[in-house]
Amino acid sequence: MIRTAIESDSANPFSEGVVDVGAVLTRGDLGDLDLKDDGTEEARQQDRLAIRTAAATITQDGSPLLCIGGDHSVTFPIIEAIARKYPGRLEILHFDAHPDMYDSLLGNRLSHASPFARILEAGLVRGLTQLGIRTENAHQQQQRRNFGGRVRSFPMRSFPPPPEVLRFAPDAVLYISVDIDALDPAFAPGVSHHEPGGLSTRELLKVLAAVEAPGGVVGADLVEYNPQRDVDGMTGMVAAKVLKELAEVVLRCRGPSRQSSL
Repeated sequence: MIRTAIESDSANPFSEGVVDVGAVLTRGDLGDLDLKDDGTEEARQQDRLAIRTAAATITQDGSPLLCIGGDHSVTFPIIEAIARKYPGRLEILHFDAHPDMYDSLLGNRLSHASPFARILEAGLVRGLTQLGIRTENAHQQQQRRNFGGRVRSFPMRSFPPPPEVLRFAPDAVLYISVDIDALDPAFAPGVSHHEPGGLSTRELLKVLAAVEAPGGVVGADLVEYNPQRDVDGMTGMVAAKVLKELAEVVLRCRGPSRQSSL
């Protein structure tokens, strides 16, 4: 559905910064991974390995990577791959209604509600910045404390964050993870977990445009779009718009040794 929206005649292939990202997003499309996704622990581990292997293969020469989910569980194996190439340098900018730091959900430690707990436990990133959060409970608050100063959380009730939050150190490389339910359901109804009080589409785009990452943006994902709950494909178009702006951020923040294409 997102691919269809990207190629729709109702839009054009340019980002708002007048960068032609259409060719990158179509000619550079590597297709879908063949994942099991049958709910068993064996399938979860097989899918984790498949995602991690594909991400490592694509990024081994320094090429950036854009991924479309799927639920948020895909972010953990992607980061497992990217962190190996940039040990001690990787930071994550995370947009979401939910912190996604549960120790486990219904006994599943690889669930969509737990990717950042796994990432932080494994020491894969030196920092996680979360924007748009509006569902933190006592357990996730304690989880954030457990991970010490590596987590910076800026909930929706205090939005927008200070400008310096979006300025990353020159020696850092940045990965951006966008859960589409960071947006208010009025702008993105096609998600599994509606949570009122979120970002507008314009607020999200303004934040992306303000990102400063001189060390480079090495990857990004867009996750949790659920077409079965969409209204007239509206969220699909929003997701396509966000993906184009993510592509611009990656191209704009290539870093000192980054290749010129996605």
